[in-house]
Amino acid sequence: MMVVPDRELEVSFSVQRMESRFNRSAVLAHLRQILPALEARASASSALSFGIPAIDRHLPGGGLSRDALHEFTAPAAIDMPAAFGFMAVLLGHTLLGEKGPALLALSGRDRVDFGQPYAHGLGGLGIPPGRLLLLETATDVQVLWAIEEALRLRAVSAVAGWLGGKLDLNASRRLQIAAEGSDALLLLLRPPQADEPNAATTRWRVGAAPAARDRFGCFTRWRWRIALERCRNGRPGAWIVESSDPELSDAAHPFSLVGTLADPALLLGPEPQPLRRAG
Repeated sequence: MMVVPDRELEVSFSVQRMESRFNRSAVLAHLRQILPALEARASASSALSFGIPAIDRHLPGGGLSRDALHEFTAPAAIDMPAAFGFMAVLLGHTLLGEKGPALLALSGRDRVDFGQPYAHGLGGLGIPPGRLLLLETATDVQVLWAIEEALRLRAVSAVAGWLGGKLDLNASRRLQIAAEGSDALLLLLRPPQADEPNAATTRWRVGAAPAARDRFGCFTRWRWRIALERCRNGRPGAWIVESSDPELSDAAHPFSLVGTLADPALLLGPEPQPLRRAG
């Protein structure tokens, strides 16, 4: 058995040099033990942290890994703009400290149903308009081609796409292969009814939540209900988050948990029971 010290992960493994007492089952069991740790270490240095330990603990490497495909969807069609806004905030957060631009690719179907992105609106979500390359295509196939080529060229810091239809396993694998080694965050928004298997590392379902308001009843911050439905080498979870205080322009992270709901268990716990009089 190999003992891995906490301070450093050092693995030297050769099937040819293994002693004869190790059979095929032992080799496979050993690989299953060490490979998740290797993947977590590889992604830790390039993960995009939410800045919320309750969420980051569910993700290998403590955040959204770069060089990987992350899928977003919504509970219903009416929540798609909210899911897009959440993804846009992540896109803008990725640009902090990065030099390259971001690419946002959308198909014609999405523009018909939800309209075109607005520069000032994207700026309010944290995306500098001058650093965003906006690509509008006629079909989903063209969106996928543009994303794949941008990743292979290593010319962008982050890529986001909005697909109106399906994403089959082969297409998602091509995106994943193109993302590997690019050091770019890859985000893909898909419709609620799309649930076919694909190669995405994580799958998130994002819906709108009642916005935070001040004492005058005026809107102050956006809020989202987010659920991590699938995560390779991670754990599912659900939270309610809100955008950072707009008065804190130097905020290191774009989200915070909502007040008394900071404990995820409160979101999933049983309904409170009514009080009963004693006696």
